[in-house]
Amino acid sequence: MPSDFMLKTMNTIHRALFKATNGLVGGNLLGMPVVDLTTTGRKSGQPRSSMLTSPVQEGNKIVLVASRGGDPQHPGWYHNIQANPDVEVTMRGGRKKMRARVASPEEKERLWPQVVKKYKGYGQYQTRTTREIPLVILEPAD
Repeated sequence: MPSDFMLKTMNTIHRALFKATNGLVGGNLLGMPVVDLTTTGRKSGQPRSSMLTSPVQEGNKIVLVASRGGDPQHPGWYHNIQANPDVEVTMRGGRKKMRARVASPEEKERLWPQVVKKYKGYGQYQTRTTREIPLVILEPAD
């Protein structure tokens, strides 16, 4: 396992290349599109950026997994979208404004098998925590 320093360095390089090329370089990880999600901090009101993967896309919708690697608490970006669902997303070749919402139980029931099929790690993350890992759906802002 790489050291924390090495992981942070690799993440910094990945983020820089991704941003400089609008996602054309570094826009795919483990067979999933990489998403640079910009939320508004719920406490600070400042822009917050998170590099995530999207295991499922349906038309113009992007599905994200608020797994935080199976930690017992939700990731910060998830709390931010609950406070302010208006987000910006950069993916291969472009940036767009979107609106985030938590998938309904019916949507999650339908999407979760697709998510785990794309990356088995998400299923393992769910076994590490007692919290229900939410799926977040990003849709184009009107």
